[in-house]
Amino acid sequence: MAGGTGSRFWPMSTPECPKQFIDILGTGRTMIQLTIDRFKGIVPIENVWVVTSSKYRDYVFEQVPGIPAEQVLLEPCMRNTAPCIAYVSWKIFAKDPDANLVFSPSDHVVLDVPEFQRVVKMALEESASSSKIITLGMQPVRPETGYGYIKEATHEGAIRKVEAFKEKPDLATAQRYIAEGGYYWNSGLFFWNVRTVLSSFRALKPNIASIFDTLAPSFYTESEQAEVDRLFPQCEGISIDYAIMEHSEAVYTLPASFLWSDIGTWRSLLTHLPKDEAGNGVIGQDVTLKDTHNCIVHVAGEKKVIIEGLDGYIVAEHDDALLIAPLGK
Repeated sequence: MAGGTGSRFWPMSTPECPKQFIDILGTGRTMIQLTIDRFKGIVPIENVWVVTSSKYRDYVFEQVPGIPAEQVLLEPCMRNTAPCIAYVSWKIFAKDPDANLVFSPSDHVVLDVPEFQRVVKMALEESASSSKIITLGMQPVRPETGYGYIKEATHEGAIRKVEAFKEKPDLATAQRYIAEGGYYWNSGLFFWNVRTVLSSFRALKPNIASIFDTLAPSFYTESEQAEVDRLFPQCEGISIDYAIMEHSEAVYTLPASFLWSDIGTWRSLLTHLPKDEAGNGVIGQDVTLKDTHNCIVHVAGEKKVIIEGLDGYIVAEHDDALLIAPLGK
C-alpha cells in the first residue's frame, strides 16, 4: 500500500514525492524498497503488487525493478485503505482464487528482519488454511499516543482472538493499556486469503464489493484503467479497520516483538536513529552540534550545518525548503 502523501514529513516528503519513495533513514534504500527487501525469501518479486496513486507510477517502476506492469494498480484518487485492499484483492482473485495475501504499508521500519520473517511465515500458514483475518500486534514498549491498539480476548496461544480495536488514545489511556496488559500496537499488517477478503467485503461493505464486481470484467484488459478512473471515485473513503476489522468476528492477532515503527512523524524517526551522548539523531554529511540536545537533524547533500543551543527541535532541509520546529509541535 503505497498511496499516502506523508505530509507530516515535510519538507523531505511532499505530495509530489512522498516518504515511501525517499531514503528517510540514510541507508541508500527507499522505504518501499526496504519493505520489499524484508519479504525476500517469502514473496518473490513476481508476486508483489503495489497499489499507489496514478501520479506515483514512475516512482514504483524506477524503485521496484522486475515488478509486472499489471501488478502496479493506480488509484485515480485517495479513498483510504479499504478500497485499496478491495481493488487488489478482486484483481488477484480473477487470476488466482486460492491466493494467500499479506497487506503491508510501504513506509514502515523493521529493524529485526529475521524475526519479522519468522512471524510473517507463521501468519501466512494460518491464513492459508482458514478463514481467519490475522493482524500483527506489536508489543508496546511505551505508552504511545500515535498508534491505534488491539485488545486481545484471550492470552493463550500464539494467535489470539481480538476483542476490540482501539483508536489512538490520550496519554492517560495509553498508560492504562500498558499497565493492564493484553493490548498491542496495531501494525497495519494484515494476512488473509483472497476468498476471505471478498466474503468479508460482501458481508460488511457490500457497497464497495458491488463496485469491484462491476469493475472485474475489465481486469487485465486495455479498458481497465479507464473503468477504474470512472468507478473507483465512487468508493466510500474508509480504512480497513473501520470497514472490516472492527466488525468481523474472524479477526485474530499474532503478538510480535521485533523492533517496529510506522515512522509517521519526525519524533518517531528520531527513536530509530543512532544518537550521540546528547540524544541527537543526525542524517547529514557535514553537521556540527554545540550545546544541542534531543534534536533530529536531516540535511540532504553536502551542505554544512552548524546548530547551537537547541533542545528538542526538528531541523530538516530538502531542496529549497527548511523546517525548524519544536518536536512537540
